[in-house]
Amino acid sequence: MAKPIDTSLDKTKSVLKEFQGFLLRGNLVDLAVAVVVGAAFTSIVKSFTSVFIGPLIGLVFGGSTPFASLHFTVNGQVFAYGLFLNDLLNFIVTCAVVFFLVVKPVAAMLRRLGYAPPDDPHRLPCPYCATDIAVAAIKCPQCTSDLGHDWAPVAED
Repeated sequence: MAKPIDTSLDKTKSVLKEFQGFLLRGNLVDLAVAVVVGAAFTSIVKSFTSVFIGPLIGLVFGGSTPFASLHFTVNGQVFAYGLFLNDLLNFIVTCAVVFFLVVKPVAAMLRRLGYAPPDDPHRLPCPYCATDIAVAAIKCPQCTSDLGHDWAPVAED
C-alpha cells in the first residue's frame, strides 16, 4: 500500500521541479519586463496623443479639446463617445509607433544578421549553393547535390 503513495510523491516532486524550471527559465522574467515596459510605453504614447495629436486635430477642426467633450444623450443616459474616439486614436498611434519604431527596425536587423525566417516556410536555401529550393527536395536542382530526406527541419503548419 505504501508504494502508490511513494509514486504519487515522486510525481508531485517532479511536477514541482518542472514548475521551478519554468519560473527560472527566463521567459517568465522577460514577459514580466515586457509587460512593465509596455505599460510605461502606453502611458507615454497616451500622453503624446493627448498633448500633441489632440491639439493638432483641434487646430484642424476647431476647438481646444476635440474629443473629450463629444457626447449625446438618450433618455437621460449620456454616451461619451468622445472618450472612445480618444482611446481609439491612442490605440492607432500606439500601433503606428510600435510598428514603425520597433517591428520594422527589428525585422530589418534580423534580415541583415541572417536570423529572419524565410518568406515561404516550405522553401529553404540549399546548404551547398544557397539556391532557394523546396523543403521536400532531396536533390538540389541548381548544384545537383544530394541532400537526403532530413536535410531541412520539419515545417510546422
